[in-house]
Amino acid sequence: MKLLSLKLPTSKLTTFSALNLASASLLLTPLLFAPLYSATAAPMEIDVTVVAPRQQNQVAFVPFAGDNVLSSIILNDLSRTELKVTSQGLPQQPRNSGELAGTLPVWQSLGIPYLVVGSTRSNRGQVITDYEVIDVKSGRIIQGKQSLTANNDAQSMRYAGHVIADKIYELITGTPGDFSGRIAYIEETGVGSDKISRLKVMDADGENVRVMTEVKGSNFSPAWSPDSNRIAYSIQREKSYPIIYVQNVSGGGATAVANYQGSNLSPSFSPDGSKILFSSSFEGSADIYQISANGGNLQKLVSWPSSEVQPSYAPDGQSFVFVSDKAGFNRPQIYRYEFGSGRVTKVSNSSYATSPQFSSDGSQIAFLNGSSAAIMNSGGAVTANLGNTGIDEAPSFSPNGKRVVYASRQGGKGVLTIKPLAGGSAINVPSSGTVRSPVWSASPK
Repeated sequence: MKLLSLKLPTSKLTTFSALNLASASLLLTPLLFAPLYSATAAPMEIDVTVVAPRQQNQVAFVPFAGDNVLSSIILNDLSRTELKVTSQGLPQQPRNSGELAGTLPVWQSLGIPYLVVGSTRSNRGQVITDYEVIDVKSGRIIQGKQSLTANNDAQSMRYAGHVIADKIYELITGTPGDFSGRIAYIEETGVGSDKISRLKVMDADGENVRVMTEVKGSNFSPAWSPDSNRIAYSIQREKSYPIIYVQNVSGGGATAVANYQGSNLSPSFSPDGSKILFSSSFEGSADIYQISANGGNLQKLVSWPSSEVQPSYAPDGQSFVFVSDKAGFNRPQIYRYEFGSGRVTKVSNSSYATSPQFSSDGSQIAFLNGSSAAIMNSGGAVTANLGNTGIDEAPSFSPNGKRVVYASRQGGKGVLTIKPLAGGSAINVPSSGTVRSPVWSASPK
């Protein structure tokens, strides 16, 4: 890209760095094209070609005009991904694409492919946000102006920020963002008869933590419904078997759906939300069952002499994976059950494999590989080892499969780690106790 051709006198030749020249040539255009040499000097023609560095998926984010809430949430979300996002040192603070008229070359000179601009306004207790994602090289607004209306309260505005970040990420990468989903997990404090177990829900950035239920005893293995409005989980109180409950996230009481005289654990919603898989030992060793999401219509699916636990539906609803120790003591493996044929096949190739969770597209399975959080493909080949968790916990995929969340311990304290798989910074959410069983929901519908 040839930015300028200058005639400078040999006696007054000035040296510019490529970066300074690229910026100065466009920000100070009138000065650069004024005569820089005396009439008597013998001119020398110098061709200066400056190619601005173009960094893939780099984003300039201009804080939205009139906003003091959304921009920080959006910027924080995007900065946790493979996108390289900056809001510092920008030459302008435009509110919309119309304010870029005549100055687009300034942004092009920076070599940043994408520019995000926007503004907010109030209307009858609501906040309307208009924003645009601009392809800087062409000056094109990707899919035109976007708009979102939210109630003007803290919860609604926080959610709106995540939804906008989702859309910005999608417009740039072609993949929906995962910021508006939520993470449910178990936090335990105390020991023995003093142990308190809490089911908590937080936003995908580690903020806005809320307690869903608190019991003197144990909570186990929460699972989200496909619409992200319900959570299934097990509670074991003193001198009682674990019972599976379903609860609305918005509030209200929990409903018992699996109250059999055995260990009822590891619920998993079907993709349409109508059924729940779980394991139970009420007929002897642990087997895999399916029931209505409202309880009832019990159906046994897998019953071997060994123990079968931790079932998880495939996204297409045609199969599920589970764990069995039929291969031998302390040698659990992951198997797949096909609903159509009833056929069961071994999936894992590790010596110790538990806690399987599918990615949303069904192409990957997060699991515990020995004591390491890991990912394998549908054929059982390990594609990533994420780290030693130190506890029997496996990662859970974000809705778009770009990040995972898993429980671990650091400095003797429980920590939830939200880790990107394709670049970006991890989030560590500390806890005052032990954390277990994190699971990531889709965006609420």
